[in-house]
Amino acid sequence: MRNSESVAHVQTPLSTVDTFWSTIRQEAVGVVEHDRAMAAPISDAVLRHDCFADALGQRLASKLANAEFAAPALGAVMAEVLDNNPEVVESAVIDLTAVRDRDPACPDLLTPFLFFKGFHALQAYRISHALYRRGRTHLARHLQSRASEVFAVDIHPAARLGRGILIDHGTALVIGETAVVENDVSILQGVTLGGTGKSCGDRHPKIRRGVLIGAGAKILGNIEVGEGAKVGAGSIVLEPVHPYTTVVGNPARVVGTRHTGLPALTMDQMLPPLDYMI
Repeated sequence: MRNSESVAHVQTPLSTVDTFWSTIRQEAVGVVEHDRAMAAPISDAVLRHDCFADALGQRLASKLANAEFAAPALGAVMAEVLDNNPEVVESAVIDLTAVRDRDPACPDLLTPFLFFKGFHALQAYRISHALYRRGRTHLARHLQSRASEVFAVDIHPAARLGRGILIDHGTALVIGETAVVENDVSILQGVTLGGTGKSCGDRHPKIRRGVLIGAGAKILGNIEVGEGAKVGAGSIVLEPVHPYTTVVGNPARVVGTRHTGLPALTMDQMLPPLDYMI
């Protein structure tokens, strides 16, 4: 990735996606058996759909539709993109699994599929990115705008995001046009991956694999945050961060280093003992 800034994708077998969807359906049946009041919304969101791609597209369409772009028309756009871009569906499977595995508030796969706006915003980005790459830039920007309005998450459709990404809570997350986020990254609310002014060209951060970015952190400019790094909550990062390094503060400074480990996977936000800083 460091040479071409493309995100490496490992193909997910179709049988794995089918098994994944079967698991979600089983979880949905269990919810309906436990609480009949959920029968209608669960049926509409999950049980009436034969495959994950169809359910995902309709779920996003129902949330992003408005007077300008009604749900049936938007659902048709979603279906077209998902049918023609199986890697988008595969990425969604990996993302949803990451949410279940890393978020202690997540008991299953069904819950984030139904309710977690960080997951929804990420999948809306994936569809808008596929459209953007095919020159359908205004439609892509429409989806970006609607996702920002509905989910309070603003990801430019030209940004390049890997798989297995957890956007926890999501509110006030901003990811700029030339940002790169590699696989297995976890990002909390209020994070900005932005530029430093009005400069053009490649101007946004490059976040490498396994990075954990704490709530409210701002990472600005065309700088690299190395693999396995940890950015403390509220930090302002203006300089590159070495791999397996923890930074915190305003401006951010190094407070610890490791040799291995991906904090995004463990969600360990603890920091070494610190002197007082702002």
